[in-house]
Amino acid sequence: MTIAYDGTDFCGWQKQSPYEDSVPAGLRLEAPGGVEEVAPKPESPSLEGEAGPRARVELRTVQEVVERAVREVVREPIVLMGASRTDSGVHARGQVGAFTCSEGVDRGIGWPVDRGTEGLLRAINSRLPRDVLVLNASVAAENFNPIQGATSKQYSYTIWNSQTRPLWERRTALHIWDRLDVAKMQEVAALIEGEHDFAAFAAAGHGRLSTVRTVFACRVRAEETGQSDAQRVIIEVCGSGFLWNMVRIIAGTLVEAGRGRIGPDRVVEALRTGKRELAGATLQPQGLCLEWIKYE
Repeated sequence: MTIAYDGTDFCGWQKQSPYEDSVPAGLRLEAPGGVEEVAPKPESPSLEGEAGPRARVELRTVQEVVERAVREVVREPIVLMGASRTDSGVHARGQVGAFTCSEGVDRGIGWPVDRGTEGLLRAINSRLPRDVLVLNASVAAENFNPIQGATSKQYSYTIWNSQTRPLWERRTALHIWDRLDVAKMQEVAALIEGEHDFAAFAAAGHGRLSTVRTVFACRVRAEETGQSDAQRVIIEVCGSGFLWNMVRIIAGTLVEAGRGRIGPDRVVEALRTGKRELAGATLQPQGLCLEWIKYE
């Protein structure tokens, strides 16, 4: 399935079930009867001073919401695997998810392949909230893996560049007051392209054995907004794969280049040494969007 969502009110893509007493009520996944609780495992040790194991709750994540909708339609347990674990507040136009279900119509569960996917698509969408939508669905090969099979992905980062804050785009763009020099941003963006060690552009604790990645394209363009004092600056980064917060750090570096605070030499040095302090800040999540994922 190709899935689009407004990530503002989601705690990211991946399912999470932290301890109940550590989660504000607004982040919990609301079930028909209230907060959805996950029963503690019997073998879970009790903390000192507590009467018993601590209860867990499900956070509102895209994976959990879509998985529940699919389960209601096919009437059997399924596991939804997503291609990219977008963070809290990050959006998507082209997330890819896959699940396996049975084909047994006699038992009233699953979904027969010969029925097609149009009805399946309508049924799933009718059970989804307004901030997530399945755009299309198709039958995949049995060995299809949305993570390992991806050959390239593209993210965009949108900036509302104006002294006037955005109203209609406040959930999908980062507001920056300083007038950005797009030409300088483009000059630095060209240096990001290619195969590099992107250690300087990864968040601490990324958990990857290798920080070498290939960026096929890194582009910056400005669009008119209809306001004389505003421009919409869009950063597009296409690559074979990305480290944790890598695109948001690239975007932060390009913003500093647009402000005249980071030049090409510093970016070259960041790529050479892997020193995080040489790159820009990690920008806020609302401007980031997963645009598409391609497969062979």
